[in-house]
Amino acid sequence: MIVGIDLGTTNSLVAVWKDGGPRLVPNALGSFLTPSCVGVDDDGQILIGEAARERLQTHPQRTASLFKRHMGSMRTSRLADRDYRPEELSALVLRSLKADAEAFLGEAVTEAVITVPAYFSDAQRKATRVAGELAGLKVERLLNEPTAAALAYGLHDGGTETQFLVFDLGGGTFDVSILEMFDGVMEVRASACDNMLGGEDFANLLVEQAFANGIPDKARNDAVFMQRLVARAESAKRDIGANGSASFDVRWENSEANVALDAEAFEKLSQPLMDRLWRPIERALRDARIRAADLNNVVLAGGATRMPMIRALATRMFGRFPVIGLNPDEVVALGAAVQAGLKMKDKALEETVMTDVCPYTLGTGVIKRLDNGSHAEGFYAPIIQRNTVVPVSRVQRFFPVSAEQKAIRIDVYQGESRLVRDNIKLGELDVQVQPGPGHADGVDVRFTYDVNGLLEVEVMVVATGIVQRLVIESGETHMSPEEIAKRLATLSALKIHPRDTLENRALLARAERLYEQLLGDMREHVGQMILHFEQTLTTQDTQRIARDAEAFRKALASIETDGYFAPDPGA
Repeated sequence: MIVGIDLGTTNSLVAVWKDGGPRLVPNALGSFLTPSCVGVDDDGQILIGEAARERLQTHPQRTASLFKRHMGSMRTSRLADRDYRPEELSALVLRSLKADAEAFLGEAVTEAVITVPAYFSDAQRKATRVAGELAGLKVERLLNEPTAAALAYGLHDGGTETQFLVFDLGGGTFDVSILEMFDGVMEVRASACDNMLGGEDFANLLVEQAFANGIPDKARNDAVFMQRLVARAESAKRDIGANGSASFDVRWENSEANVALDAEAFEKLSQPLMDRLWRPIERALRDARIRAADLNNVVLAGGATRMPMIRALATRMFGRFPVIGLNPDEVVALGAAVQAGLKMKDKALEETVMTDVCPYTLGTGVIKRLDNGSHAEGFYAPIIQRNTVVPVSRVQRFFPVSAEQKAIRIDVYQGESRLVRDNIKLGELDVQVQPGPGHADGVDVRFTYDVNGLLEVEVMVVATGIVQRLVIESGETHMSPEEIAKRLATLSALKIHPRDTLENRALLARAERLYEQLLGDMREHVGQMILHFEQTLTTQDTQRIARDAEAFRKALASIETDGYFAPDPGA
C-alpha cells in the first residue's frame, strides 16, 4: 500500500487513496493533524505529536519542533542525552503516521509519496528521502506541496478546463504554483517560493512585541519562558483572526509587559511579511507568462491562510475571492493521496496526467574573458532554467581557460543570481583532461533533473569521450548508506510510547502544562487531578481509565475556558 504524507513544519497528515477517492487517516487521538513535534518523556520513551507539543512549554530541553526548516543541514537538536538530526526527528513523525495508516487500513504500509516545499534544494529533498527510509518507508515520489494541492483541487473541481494559482502558506514556507488543467491533464506552468516565510513568522511578531514592550533580551535564553511566550503569541494570533483583537500579559522575573493588538494593528505590524508574499507571486506569473486577470481561480492551501488578513490580501491581489472549498490544512495531504493513487494505477485515475516543473535554475560556475583580455571568475552559467517541465536533460559545452590545464572543476549551483557566490552550491566534480591544444574541444556538461527533484550531473571530455557522473550528494550534510544503516538501528532501538497509550500521555502532558501555568488553590487542584489519574492508569482497568480520562478532559477544558491562569507565561 502506498500512502500520501504531508510532512509539515507545524503539523503533518497522512492520507490514502481508497474506494475511488482520497481519504485522510486519523491518528491515535482521532485527529487528522499530528503536530510535527518530538519529545523524550521522563522515563526515556519517545513522544510524538500532541503529547510532545504539550511538553514544549514544560520541557523545552527534551522536546523539538520546527525541525523541517533545517532539513538538509548539519543542525541537530539535543533531547535528553542525545543529539538528533532533522532527518531523524522527521523519521519519527513519519513512523507515527505510518503506524496510524496501518491501524486504519489493517495492513502493512511500505511505500509513501511525501510532499516537500517546491523550493526545497537537492540537499533538503535527499534529507526527506532519508527520513522516509529511516521510518521504514520506500519513498515512491517527492511531490511539491502546491502541486499536491492542485491535484486535490483538480479532482475536487471535476476536471474542467481552467488556469489557477495555488497560494500555499503553511507554518514555515510559502509556495506558489500556477497550473493549467485541460482534458484530464494537470500541467504546472511555474512555481516560486519563500522557504523562510510561514505562519510561525506572523506569530513571532507578537513575541517580539513582548520584548519591545519591556521584557529584557536576556529572557530569550530562558527556554521554558520562550516556549510559553511562543504558545501565548500563537493563541493571540488565532484570537485576532477569530475575534478581531487579542491581549496578553507577560512577566519574566521582575519585568512585565502587555501585548494588545486589534486586527488593524496586527496587519500593520505584519506588513513587511505581507510584502514578501508578493515577490514569489510576481515571479510565478512572469515565468508562466500569464496575467493575474487571466486566472480562473486562486486556491488557498496551508493553515496560515486561515488568517483573515491573508485571505483579504489574496482577494486584493487577484481581484476575486479565493477558492476555499477544501480545508487548507488538509488539501496537500489529499493531493499526496491522489498521487499515491496514480502510482498504484487506480482505475478511477486512468484519465489523469500530472506534469511538474523544476522550480529553480541549475547551473555551474564559469570564468569570463573581459574586454581588456583579462579573466574574471565567479559567474553563473544556467544549464536548466527554472520552471522547465520535468523530467528534463540539458547539455552545454564549456572550454578550458588555457591549454596548460590538467583538470576542469565543474561546480554545481542552484539559484537565480548572476554571481555564484549568491547562489547555493550543491556539489562539485573534478574532470581530468590532457594539457595541450587537443582539449580545446572542451567538455560537455549535462544536467538531468527528475520528477523527484533529484539532479544528476554528467561530464564528457569531448576529445576522449571519457564520461564522469555525479549524483549530487550535497557535501557534508549527506548521510552515507553506512550512516543511514547505523542511525536506522539506533532509531529502531528507541522506546516509543505505544499508540494505544498516546491519548492518556497527551492528557497528562496537557495537565502538567496547566499546572505550571496556574497558581494557588487551582494549581493544587490540578496537581491532585494528575495524581488521581496516574493512580487510575496503574489499575489497567480499561473501562475505569476511559471513564476517568473523559472526566479529567472535561475538567481541564473547564479550567482553560474559565481562564484560571497566572498572567505570567513564565510563572
